[in-house]
Amino acid sequence: MRKKVMIVEDNELNIELFTDLLRAHQFTVEGVRDGQLVLELVLSFAPDLVIMDIQLPHVSGIDLIEAMQKDAALSVVPVLAVTAYAGKGDEEYIMAAGAKGYLSKPLSVMKFLEAVRGIIG
Repeated sequence: MRKKVMIVEDNELNIELFTDLLRAHQFTVEGVRDGQLVLELVLSFAPDLVIMDIQLPHVSGIDLIEAMQKDAALSVVPVLAVTAYAGKGDEEYIMAAGAKGYLSKPLSVMKFLEAVRGIIG
């Protein structure tokens, strides 16, 4: 059975890139541009992994990760955080919020796939 991945990203080009790459490697993918819909859509889509952009309009990816961790139904879904604004201490802060992995943009295709497979096989 195909693993399901939800991509939370406000940049349409990045959603397309991640979606094409993951589908080419036999994942089922759902893209979400509006961070305010994420928690509801995670429940309905039931992904094996959420790839979460940290810089989203209206809501922080970190806040979404923390909200997922506080919800029993959502806390079992691992999150791979991605961000273009990688500063000193960001990785530790994001991992402490509950992310299972962290990548900074621009992403290497191989590192991206390795990170995804490292979390969900």
